[in-house]
Amino acid sequence: MSEKVKVTIDGITIDVEAGTTILTAARQIGGDIVPPAMCYYSKLQGSGGKCRTCLVKVSKGSEKDPRPMPKLVASCRTTVMDGMEVQNITSPEVIEARKGVVEMLLINHPLDCPVCDQAGECHLQDLSYEHGSEATRYEFERRTFDRIDIGDKVQLHMTRCILCYRCVYTADQITENRVHGVLGRGDAAEISTYIEKAIENEFSGNVIDVCPVGALTDKTFRFKNRVWFTKPVDAHRDCPTCSGKVTLWYKGEDVIRVTARKDEYGEVEEFICNTCRFDKKKTDDWVIEGPRKIANHSVISANHYEQLMPPPVLRTNPALREANKEQFERTTKL
Repeated sequence: MSEKVKVTIDGITIDVEAGTTILTAARQIGGDIVPPAMCYYSKLQGSGGKCRTCLVKVSKGSEKDPRPMPKLVASCRTTVMDGMEVQNITSPEVIEARKGVVEMLLINHPLDCPVCDQAGECHLQDLSYEHGSEATRYEFERRTFDRIDIGDKVQLHMTRCILCYRCVYTADQITENRVHGVLGRGDAAEISTYIEKAIENEFSGNVIDVCPVGALTDKTFRFKNRVWFTKPVDAHRDCPTCSGKVTLWYKGEDVIRVTARKDEYGEVEEFICNTCRFDKKKTDDWVIEGPRKIANHSVISANHYEQLMPPPVLRTNPALREANKEQFERTTKL
């Protein structure tokens, strides 16, 4: 049996296994005290520590050494100690620092949400709404890049990229031959391939799912619809390459997009192959399980029902109907 340690986050105490990070401990508690994360991905080894949105304040290091940590720390990379006390939303210092981090992420990110395919399921949109500032202090020219096609199914719009490295880790860990990465340094750093070499492997489409912004998009779905006009449905098939468990996005009776299933933090539950993602877009190809459960705060939940046959908006009330009938007859006589 593994050793348990006690950690307190925003006044809530929980026992977790030794070696657990502060972010993971916060996710076990759940709710508003979970720090946001743009680069950390629990399914990808080595991810985290780049975007700095998950900064928290450690007001007490441990029972043995109760001194506070002198600076804010990245919760996705900092392991808990027995007796540690952490402040997230209860610390004005953390709130102010997070506002500055969001401002930094938006320095070069274009404000093209109305035409971006990621709109409606973009973590940067949520982050900027919840923690961002109304204005920016940046006065210099923003960096821009030309759109490039990395393969026949994926388009890269580097101008939107926040360099979270998720797509690099995905290609490195679930494919046999990674051909893209981060080229250049500082302001010149970009996700790219040498001589725009195509990314061609059976799991290349997963870089679309892990991208938290609209930098990597599905060309087969590009500019076809908005996610809040579609109906997500869970389905599966007997696939020899992957688990075959996906989410189908319907527009009417047509499947216009296929994605991997994601958890409450927007992370893929199981990676899927390109055959399931791009080639199987007919209802007959799948076994339908039912409507996908969508969080109420998401715009995708608009007009979305978890029942295949939604209940009527206006329910029949016999007593009210009889009263209306009597009133109508009385009015007619008068």
